[in-house]
Amino acid sequence: MTNAPPVANRFRESLLNKEELTVTYELIPGRGAVEDSQADLLEKALEAVRSDLAQAVSVTDNPGGNPAILADAIGDYFLERGSQPLVHFTMKDRNRNQIESQLYALRRKGIENLLVMTGDYPVGDVRHRAKPVFDYDPVHALRLIKRLNAGLSYARGSKTIQVKPTNFFAGVAVSPFKWTEAESYGQYRKLQLKVRAGADFIVSQLGYDARKMQELVTFVREAELNVPVIANIYVLNFGAAKVMHARQVAGCYVTDRLLARLDAERQSADKGKSAFIERAAKMYAIAAGIGYDGVHIGGAYIENPGTLEHIIRRGKELAPRWENLTSELDFAPDGGFYRYEQARRPDPRLPLGNYRLSRRFHRLMFEPGRGLFGLMKNLSRAVEGKKGSQRLHGLEHLGKTLLYDCKDCGDCALLDLAYLCPMSQCPKQQRNGPCGGSCDGWCEVHYGKRRCIYVRAYDRLARYKEADRLQTYEIEPCDWNLYQGSSWVHYYLGQDHSAERAKM
Repeated sequence: MTNAPPVANRFRESLLNKEELTVTYELIPGRGAVEDSQADLLEKALEAVRSDLAQAVSVTDNPGGNPAILADAIGDYFLERGSQPLVHFTMKDRNRNQIESQLYALRRKGIENLLVMTGDYPVGDVRHRAKPVFDYDPVHALRLIKRLNAGLSYARGSKTIQVKPTNFFAGVAVSPFKWTEAESYGQYRKLQLKVRAGADFIVSQLGYDARKMQELVTFVREAELNVPVIANIYVLNFGAAKVMHARQVAGCYVTDRLLARLDAERQSADKGKSAFIERAAKMYAIAAGIGYDGVHIGGAYIENPGTLEHIIRRGKELAPRWENLTSELDFAPDGGFYRYEQARRPDPRLPLGNYRLSRRFHRLMFEPGRGLFGLMKNLSRAVEGKKGSQRLHGLEHLGKTLLYDCKDCGDCALLDLAYLCPMSQCPKQQRNGPCGGSCDGWCEVHYGKRRCIYVRAYDRLARYKEADRLQTYEIEPCDWNLYQGSSWVHYYLGQDHSAERAKM
């Protein structure tokens, strides 16, 4: 195996030069490895980049949580043919060791562009659902990538070894198309954490509301994030819209009005094709007018490079009058929240549960210099490594299991999330903010049954006018050295992630 020769990164160069909108072309190869349909799709995608319609092919990683050919392998196909792909790099299905190993493999191949995301929750395979694995979140992965780009150092005995620097260009996803205050807040807070961790660019989730498109660009400028932003343009037909309307695609929501519009359009002689593609071209024009740096194009009919060419050409024609088109892209649900138009308000539908009790307990036990803090710190020192530690752990675990469904990870994040446990109450175990899959405040995996824990945490803190405390700092990944040990002892003795922040 030899190190691959460098391939020019047209995507990075175009996005940073900002002379005109950078275009990425989304490819969903699906199951199988040598299917005729895959070969045809790859050839057409290659044609799109060779003809300079797109600066990179964007390769998905098990979209929808379904098994598919590895994105790395498809990325390698384009790299061998002289084109740097944009490989989706998700956190699902891998622990942190495998994530680092895969980054080394990508570096060996010469692949540079990554879109770092949480990833969709796995669905059933041919018989049963796969075991979910979410060891890192995107913030953790971006920190690792930043260290690799700088030349990661590690100890080997008495020596310090440094890995040769990588050259990854890593972007992240965000969804401005959230219609509750808490979800919108969570998305933007997490975006700040991602950029602080090293994100080089931003790609939006798909949605059909010009005001929300504007909201994202406004926030990026207001927060001085200083990274390029790419708009998601998805050519939506009635079939895909119906699935999204039923909330069967994580994070993608189609309103009643938009579904009705598509239904009417599909009654035409061409089954709505021209109307669907024209809407995508208008989205291109609006994105250019608002100030996006690029567009990510996918969806129906897009496997034909001619469709891609038409969307770009028509979008450029429409761009001078983009403001007149925004009223045609206004498919928000009734009562949808807009960050720059509405004041904050807690959601009265969400009960506080045991949060009042938890706050009192926190002040008594865990705030340095107050209540029983000193006593508990001395007790932890006295019992560490002895049977007393096991007894204390048993008492702690019993109470936390009854109140918080504790999974005994030993590196507790209850203090960070308004006493909601991300390890047991979030199916993706997100410690640094919500994934993009929630809808109407509901968890992606348990829609209609369980609220997203970040929605609940925001509401709890908002009742006490403390919402700005949420997601203000990065939470380390769970330290599994502490598993099934007393998180109280770990906290008081300065061994877990919370102790450093509390200046123990």
